Amino acid sequence: MIDLSVIVPIFSEEKNILPFLDRTISVIKKLNLNYEIIFALDPSEDDSENIIIKEASKNKNIKMISFSRRFGQPSATIAGLSESKGKYCVVIDVDLQDPPELIESLYRKIESEKSYDVVMAKRKARKGETQIKKIFTSIGYFLINKMTDIKIPRNTGDFRIMSRRVVEEIKKLNETHGFLRGLVSFVGFKQTFVEYERDERFQGKGKYNKYFGSIKIGMNGLFGFTSKPLVIMSTVGFAFAFVSFLLGLWYLVQKLMGVDFTPGLPTTVLVITFFSGIQLLGMGLLGEYISRIYDEVKNRPQYIIDKKINFNEKKGWKKKF
Repeated sequence: MIDLSVIVPIFSEEKNILPFLDRTISVIKKLNLNYEIIFALDPSEDDSENIIIKEASKNKNIKMISFSRRFGQPSATIAGLSESKGKYCVVIDVDLQDPPELIESLYRKIESEKSYDVVMAKRKARKGETQIKKIFTSIGYFLINKMTDIKIPRNTGDFRIMSRRVVEEIKKLNETHGFLRGLVSFVGFKQTFVEYERDERFQGKGKYNKYFGSIKIGMNGLFGFTSKPLVIMSTVGFAFAFVSFLLGLWYLVQKLMGVDFTPGLPTTVLVITFFSGIQLLGMGLLGEYISRIYDEVKNRPQYIIDKKINFNEKKGWKKKF
């Protein structure tokens, strides 16, 4: 039986793979666990795949699934979880910003305190991140926690350990846009966290989740778990319609009182521009929800596996959960 599965979504990280494996395997051996390390590889532009295959040939506990094209980090993470067999599953990035040594603390906490099914890694410090990204992240956590029914602790990412029953429940969720933090919160069960200081990247530059990627993941968290943006836009639309009615009534009263208005006032342009922006924003929100419905009803797979290493299975099509 496998005690611990380590899920590693990866894209173009050739310089970090070997240091990551050295540190991770060292921690797992210290815990004396049967393990598997599953690299979920988006087709990379560098030598990441060959490095993983070489290491997997020397250690059968190192496994790899690679995809037919780039499906993104959320899909890669879900794919890794779906292929895992461990009693507990850890999700961690390969860039060593999240220290593999913390796996020991996560494991000991979830194993010793049997009441917990999820132990998250919560960042006390975020080294190497720009102030702009920190601001965007804070706004994202605030909006998600305020507007959805799920609660995600601030300064937590995907780095966590989960029990097998949490993983099995996540696999049942039939969603195209995977947002692990949201899915874990939605599944529920008792959860806690361990604090740590996040390091800078060990080497290279991150290929996953730059500003646009982070915004996209945040939107998955927001639109995937609440319809409140539509409610807010409806409320705003009603409020502005009411204000427009009062403004029209005021103009009518002024006209009946003989007040002459100068045609072509600049305020007219400003009002039209403002209301047009509100309308476009509302249409954009509505379009976002419609596009997600469209993605779901197509029932396309969340990812397609090209090959597997050390799974003793043939390659093939991976159906959506």
